[in-house]
Amino acid sequence: MSGEPDGPQDRLRRFATIWSRAVFPVTSTSLTRPEFERELLPLAARLSEALRERTFHAEAGRAVGAALVSAHCTDPEALSRTLDCVDAYLVLYCGGDGPHEDLRARSARLQHAMAAGFAQALRERTLAEQEAIAQAALQAQGVVAQALHASEARFRALFEGAAIGIGIADLSGTILEVNDALLRMFGGSEQGMRARNVQEWTHAEDAPTVWRLYEELVRGEREHYHVEKAFYRPDGTVLWTNLTVSLLRDADGNPQYQLAMMEDTTERRLLNLRLRYEATHDALTGLPNRTLFFERLEKALNAGEDQRFALCYLDLDGFKTINDSLGHAAGDRLLVEVADRLQSCATAPGEMVARLGGDEFVALTCGPDASREVDELASRIMNALLAPVRIEGRELTVRGSIGIVEGPAGGQRSPAEVLRSADITMYRAKSAGGNRFELADPEADARAITRHGLTTALPTALDRGEFFIEYQPLVNLDDGSVRGAEALVRWLHPQHGVLGPDRFIPLAEHTGLIVPLGRWVLEQSVRQAREWRERYDQSAAGPLRINVNLSPCQLTHPGLVQDTVEILQAAGVTPDALCLEVTESALIGADDDLLKPLRRLAEMGVDIALDDFGTGYSNLANLRRLPVSVLKLDRSFTQSMQQFPADPVDLKIVEGIVSLAHSLDLAVTVEGVETGAQADQLRILGCDTAQGWYYARPGPPDRLHELALVDATG
Repeated sequence: MSGEPDGPQDRLRRFATIWSRAVFPVTSTSLTRPEFERELLPLAARLSEALRERTFHAEAGRAVGAALVSAHCTDPEALSRTLDCVDAYLVLYCGGDGPHEDLRARSARLQHAMAAGFAQALRERTLAEQEAIAQAALQAQGVVAQALHASEARFRALFEGAAIGIGIADLSGTILEVNDALLRMFGGSEQGMRARNVQEWTHAEDAPTVWRLYEELVRGEREHYHVEKAFYRPDGTVLWTNLTVSLLRDADGNPQYQLAMMEDTTERRLLNLRLRYEATHDALTGLPNRTLFFERLEKALNAGEDQRFALCYLDLDGFKTINDSLGHAAGDRLLVEVADRLQSCATAPGEMVARLGGDEFVALTCGPDASREVDELASRIMNALLAPVRIEGRELTVRGSIGIVEGPAGGQRSPAEVLRSADITMYRAKSAGGNRFELADPEADARAITRHGLTTALPTALDRGEFFIEYQPLVNLDDGSVRGAEALVRWLHPQHGVLGPDRFIPLAEHTGLIVPLGRWVLEQSVRQAREWRERYDQSAAGPLRINVNLSPCQLTHPGLVQDTVEILQAAGVTPDALCLEVTESALIGADDDLLKPLRRLAEMGVDIALDDFGTGYSNLANLRRLPVSVLKLDRSFTQSMQQFPADPVDLKIVEGIVSLAHSLDLAVTVEGVETGAQADQLRILGCDTAQGWYYARPGPPDRLHELALVDATG
């Protein structure tokens, strides 16, 4: 029979029982342990609810921490035992069926909130006591200053009964009186304390102002001062206090004594240091986290002009694969091992290693020789990653890409700008194959930043009407008549001016914006084709046609055929007015599913052109299965024809392609025609149409009208 609790309430009571047993021995309460357990039960319930709520609220943890103080659990050991209990048992008994890692992370955040609430409540309680005692001490001040008019018995009761340490010394610093609380704080005897001089109690961490304020007080230049000060106890340990020193004057107003009141803040300081450590260090690896790294980097950037800084930004190659295949627990163990290795690499003065998050780490070095030392540091890191990591019986190979940024301190760059440059450089190293380090290049950074800016501006550019289309004529090589035009989209960027498609089409494909942008280009181009057909007299060679490029992303979009049909119908244009250009590389190895939309469009009467033919792994036999009606020969085949005589090899290649294309009933269009010699040679070889600067550069649609009129009259 299982000994585990059956239901949620049973498990909650079990957690409260464990908690009460752990904390009760260090609690100053008149309750019995079962009574104390019943007092903890609603607090346990509140922690359980906070652990399982959809949205995390730190207020619950802070409220529970404050409630501990109200329950007289003011001993720091009570907080420590509570946090240990919550860490070990809260998820086990109150976690339910939620993801274990998420519950553990939320439990850790609850512990932080409890510690903060405990510290705040304890401080408020102490300050309230201190205020009451301070008021009493002011009365004692009157007792000392006007001894003839006060009751010695009343003063002694107040002095001895105070919960904080109180001491009285003369103006030379000789201690005259101390109360029991002060003796307990220092752990010494009254005889050992009396007759000592306060100026003997210096400490290495005394602020420079402490003793200056003291001198001003004994000279009568100030009435009191308040500082945080450390003292050495007789056993060598350190006592941290909030120290308030006041000047006591006699009946004539002359300085006579100094009164010191001390609040023991040692435990609170240790707690704050612990919380500070947890706030600035990574919970998994123990390395400094992003917060502490930025503090150190900012300090390095603001050092003297003769100082330099350098940092290595490391990202593990293929870490996601390890997480996906072996699980996050194995990934965490790998990160811990990598962190240990990196820590062993940063041993010189001015060097530190931090974890920024995920599998991203950074190493920082500072000093006059940082530029030289950073290369050595990067090499040590790469060498440290060479040895495989053994996890769950497997040896995992660890590799990393590093971006290095170095420069003089006192510059104009912020920590965020430096880290961004390192991040960009790291991705450049990763793009080059990984397992290497690269030095930051300001020009490469500028290109990357510009590319990022263009990427973020793309979604709204279409809505703002920043795109426009230019048209380059397609010319019949036999008679020189204009048979149509290719639509070429441009971006009129507010800062960068007119951008060609090579600057933004790859970004649009990467972000998915190419689909709405491509539809817009198709709509505008088809409407323009209708205007041309209505304006120009058509010759026997047929009506004008518009060529529009399709990206690989558009080919796989399920709405391609329907969008094309709707656009043609809305414009009132027959399908033969449209030619869709698809690059050869997009159709290499294409299966029937990819070709199906193109076949449907071809059956409707839309021409399909195979663009940039000859630039990929051309498979001439593959042309039979592709639903294309036009081959667009890449300009690389015809560049030699700009001069006379042309390269005979290129002539044979073009002649063979044209002959094969015509045998398959395919028309041949040539790109990049720039001279009359090219045009004549291509006409002799049997090419059908051509485009290029020899005829016209891309321009507004009216430019095509001018060319068409010239052809009609010429």
